[in-house]
Amino acid sequence: MLRLIITRLVQLPAILGVIFVVTFALVWLVPGNPLERPEGQRPPVEVQQAMLRQYNLHSPWAFAGAYLKGVLLHGDFGPSLQYRDQRVNDLIAEGLPVSALLGAAALVIALVIGISAGVVGALRPGSVADWAGLAIALGGISLPIFVTGSVLLVLFCGVLDWAPAGGWGGPAHVVLPAITLSAAPAAYIARLIRMGLAEVMTSDFIRTARAKGLPAHRVVIHHGLKVAFLPVLSFLGPAGAAVMTGSFVVEKVFAVPGLGGHFVNAVLNKDQFLILGVVLVYAAILVVFNLLVDLAYAWVDPRIEIA
Repeated sequence: MLRLIITRLVQLPAILGVIFVVTFALVWLVPGNPLERPEGQRPPVEVQQAMLRQYNLHSPWAFAGAYLKGVLLHGDFGPSLQYRDQRVNDLIAEGLPVSALLGAAALVIALVIGISAGVVGALRPGSVADWAGLAIALGGISLPIFVTGSVLLVLFCGVLDWAPAGGWGGPAHVVLPAITLSAAPAAYIARLIRMGLAEVMTSDFIRTARAKGLPAHRVVIHHGLKVAFLPVLSFLGPAGAAVMTGSFVVEKVFAVPGLGGHFVNAVLNKDQFLILGVVLVYAAILVVFNLLVDLAYAWVDPRIEIA
C-alpha cells in the first residue's frame, strides 16, 4: 500500500503537467479578448498593449513561463482578468469549500439512494419497488443534468415553494443542487448493487451463513453487501469526477457561488489565469480522490493488488 501511495504521488506532477499543457493550448487557441469589458468595450490600443505585457499575454511562451514560475515557486495562480483587483487564489479559497460541500452532499445522497434501491431490487426482483427503482435509475442516467435541475427548480421552488430558488447560505440551499448532482451517480450505484447483490446472494458462502442460522439482515449487510459493494467502490473514482465536473452546470442553474460559476464565467471571458487555476486544482483533487478510492479498495479486499 505504501508503494501505491508513493507511485501515485510521483505520478501527480506528471499528470498535472500534461493537464496544464493541454488546457493552456486550448485556452490560448480559443478566440476572444480577455481585456474586453462585460459591455463589449475595449480599452484604447495603447492601454491594451500595456496590459498585455503586464500580464504576459503578448506571447504564449512568456505567459507559460511566468505562470509556471508563479505557481511552482510561490503557489500563486496569478490575478483574475475578469474579477478586477482579485487574485485567483482568493477566488479558489472562496469557491472551493462551497463546491466541495455540494459534491460531498451529492455523493452521500447518491450512495444512500443507490444502495437502498439496489438492495430492494436484488432481494425483491420484479416487484413494484424494483420496477420503480429501475425507472428512476433510467431517468437519472438519461436526463441531462441541466434538465433535472430545471425540473426540480420549477417544481419545488416555483410550484410548491418548498425550497429557495438559488443562492447559498444554509442547509436549504444545498438540498436541490445536491439531489440534482446525485441523480446520475445514484442510478449507476443502484444498478451495480442490484446486479452484484443478486449474484452474490446465490453464492455458497451465503447459503452457509443462512445454514448457521444468522439473521437475514446480517446475511445481507455483513456478507452479501460487503462483496457487492466492491464495484461501487471502484465507481466512486469516476463518480467523483462526474460530480466535480457536473457541479459547473448545477452551480450555474442554482446560482451557487462555487468554483463552477467562476469557471463558466472565466471561459466566457477568456480569463486564462482563472481557467488554469481552477482546472489544476480540480485535477489535483481528482487524482487524490482516486488514490483514496484505490486505498479503500485494497483495505476492503486485501487479496486484490492495485498497481
